Amino acid sequence: MSEVLLKYLPEHAVESVFELIKIHSVHLKIVNERVTRHGDYRRHPSGKHQITVNANLNKYRFLITLVHEIAHLAAFEKYGRMIKPHGNEWKITFQRLMIPFIRPEIFPNSVLPLVANHFRNPTASSDTDARLAFALKQFDERKPDIHFIHEVPSGSFFRIKNGRVFQKKGLRVKRYECLEVKTGKLYLFNANAEVEIIPG
Repeated sequence: MSEVLLKYLPEHAVESVFELIKIHSVHLKIVNERVTRHGDYRRHPSGKHQITVNANLNKYRFLITLVHEIAHLAAFEKYGRMIKPHGNEWKITFQRLMIPFIRPEIFPNSVLPLVANHFRNPTASSDTDARLAFALKQFDERKPDIHFIHEVPSGSFFRIKNGRVFQKKGLRVKRYECLEVKTGKLYLFNANAEVEIIPG
C-alpha cells in the first residue's frame, strides 16, 4: 500500500497517511476523474468504510482530499451519524487530522502559508478558497490550450468542459461576469476556473 500511496502523495506524508488508513480501516479506491468531486466517503451496510479519490489530482490536492474524507469517517465515529457533513464536528476533526501535514517537508513554500491559513477554518471544499485553489492548480498537469479565466482577455470567448460557450465581460468583486452565448444569461466564474479560449 505504501508504494501505491507514494505515487499519489508527497513522500513525507505517506507513512502518516498509511497509519490513518489502518487506524480507521479504510478501503481506499483511486478512481478516474469525476468532474463534480475530488473524492467521497461511504459507509456500506456491511460496516466497511470506503473512500474514493480521483487519480488525476496532484499530490498536494490528493493529500488534502484524502484527509478531508477520512475526517468525515472519524467525525461520524466520534460524534454520531446525525451531525452535518461539513459542520463544526467535521471541521474540528479535519483540522486535527491535517495539522501534522502542514509542514515544509510536505507542502512547497508557495502553498504552505495558504494551506495553514485555510485550516484555521476549513470549508467544505478547498476550491472555494480561491487563493489556495489557484496555488494548488499550479501543480496540475495542464493541457496547453487550457487557461485560468483570469488569463482570458476581456471580451474574448471561451468554452468550459461541458462545451458551453461564454464571453468574458468584467470583474465583479472577486469573480468574473461572463455571458453565455446561447442563452444570453450572465454567470459568475471564480478566477481559477479552467477554460479553453476560442481563437478570435
